[in-house]
Amino acid sequence: MAFQLPFRFSAASASAPMDSHARQSKMMEYDQPLVWVTFLLMLFGMVMVYSASISLPDSPKFANYKNNYFLVRQAIFICVSLLAGLFVFRIRIATWQKAAPYLFGATLVLLVLVLVPGLGVVVKGGRRWLSLRLFNLQPSELMKIVAVLYAADYTVRKQEYMHKLTKGFMPMALAVGLVGLLLLLEPDLGAFGVIVCIAMGILFLGGVNAIWFGGIGAMLVAIFVAIIALSKFRRERYFAYLDPWQEDNALNKAYQLTHSLIAFGRGELFGVGLGGSVEKLHYLPEAHTDFLLAVIGEELGLAGVLVVIALFYWIIKRAFDIGRQAIAIDQTFAGLTAKGIGIWIGVQTFINMGVNLGLLPTKGLTLPLMSYGGSGILINCVGLAILLRIDYENRVLMRGGRL
Repeated sequence: MAFQLPFRFSAASASAPMDSHARQSKMMEYDQPLVWVTFLLMLFGMVMVYSASISLPDSPKFANYKNNYFLVRQAIFICVSLLAGLFVFRIRIATWQKAAPYLFGATLVLLVLVLVPGLGVVVKGGRRWLSLRLFNLQPSELMKIVAVLYAADYTVRKQEYMHKLTKGFMPMALAVGLVGLLLLLEPDLGAFGVIVCIAMGILFLGGVNAIWFGGIGAMLVAIFVAIIALSKFRRERYFAYLDPWQEDNALNKAYQLTHSLIAFGRGELFGVGLGGSVEKLHYLPEAHTDFLLAVIGEELGLAGVLVVIALFYWIIKRAFDIGRQAIAIDQTFAGLTAKGIGIWIGVQTFINMGVNLGLLPTKGLTLPLMSYGGSGILINCVGLAILLRIDYENRVLMRGGRL
């Protein structure tokens, strides 16, 4: 790809009218590599979802499903998500900034509705979904991108107070605390952890007082430890994670973890071949959602896992590069939003991979863009479409154009 300077120095462009120059700037190419990497991850994920779910109809629980049931639905989710991404890309970042507080309030209402009997859909003891007939919406997924927008807008609005505890940090902490309370009632500790990381990361990048940031960070760690210690289920899961191969743990709380590790062990360097996984044959629960990476590790080996890690690393690095560029041209909200999207994708990817590899206790978080699920794919595409829009506006402004 040819290198292009961010400004034109030719005499013709210098003498051209502003309106003509602006129109030419708007014709500038979008970030094609980011689009293709995202599309590649989704297609790769769809193939692996099919591989991981093809044997599920052999189980009595899925006896009425066809072998390609999850493949077809994932393909539909991807198509709908891409259309949503195209629509979102056309929305100006200034519009997102104005709408951020209202979106935050509306998503809080959805989180409350999830807890209302008859409205919230209960799956495996968790009340995390709202039924929309065609598919179930997971408001906690929506809150992730909304938290990015709200935290970025809050940081810009309260910039002069960011070094003060009462006017700068506490209002945001109370908002995140309210979200956390609603998520813990579902319960969804994993989503709460991601949202806390998003909010704290954006506040840190926005210039919050370092001493207060460190103190609040330590307090949050204490809160998460207390949540685990006071919950018998979470406490048992944590101790099982520390010793997964102990017989009682391996057959109970650490069952998923041990079979995930067995899958990685079978895969070795280059895997047993696409479709050749044994663990997906009803040994590894949720192989097509939370533990998709384990199936990738078994079928494609270390090589396949490293490719996935590299693609996610590229997206995260690109998000921070776009954010840095936006801040450099005084688009602070856009820059913080771009970096917030990078934090969101990075934290969720790290937690999911850490759980699959036994580095972290088991959490119900999917692998972004790849795991089966409509809400996750849709919100991931919306977030990356906003990132693309930020990059597009950066390019227009750097060429001297108008939005």
